[in-house]
Amino acid sequence: MQFETQKTDPSVLYKLLTGIIIPRPIGWISTIDRNGINNLAPFSYFNMVSHDPPCIMFSTARDNNKNKDTLNNVLSNGEFVVNLATLDTVESMNATSAAVPADVDEFELTNLTPMDSVFIKPKRVKESPIHLECEMIHHYFMDNNNGGGACIVIGKIKTIHIDDAILMENNRINLEVYKPIARLAGSNYSTLGELFSIKRA
Repeated sequence: MQFETQKTDPSVLYKLLTGIIIPRPIGWISTIDRNGINNLAPFSYFNMVSHDPPCIMFSTARDNNKNKDTLNNVLSNGEFVVNLATLDTVESMNATSAAVPADVDEFELTNLTPMDSVFIKPKRVKESPIHLECEMIHHYFMDNNNGGGACIVIGKIKTIHIDDAILMENNRINLEVYKPIARLAGSNYSTLGELFSIKRA
């Protein structure tokens, strides 16, 4: 099969792309609005951009040409925290994906514990073992879209918080304790499963 993207319905493209570009790490993004209300939502269009400088990216869809609360908050104050989702937090993470009014605090909605950040205003999720405090350095609205498009946000990591329980000697991460999860297609998620090593050429 061949799918010419300009002639393919966006809903079909979504199904195809989220089914073939897997697994995807999940950026559990916490922000805060102008009134001090917390927002928390997961994004699987997320990954590392560089380590020098240390930067990450996430992308948020704009359904019906409308920004999500996360994007509005980041554009307003330029700050956000990436909390990494794990097997232990997957149910709470999924609950924060619900579409709720902007004045609803997802920390309260899901009984998660907000923690103060060190350099920025958005709260961290205490139940997550890793937090990345970020400041937005770039954003870009995708053009030539059919239903609102998306906005890519690039954030520079100001500080990294790692639970001592998952940190081993020589600054390696204990994956058995960390237990990260990844997004697949539909309602499916995955754990790391079997690992193997291969030396780079």
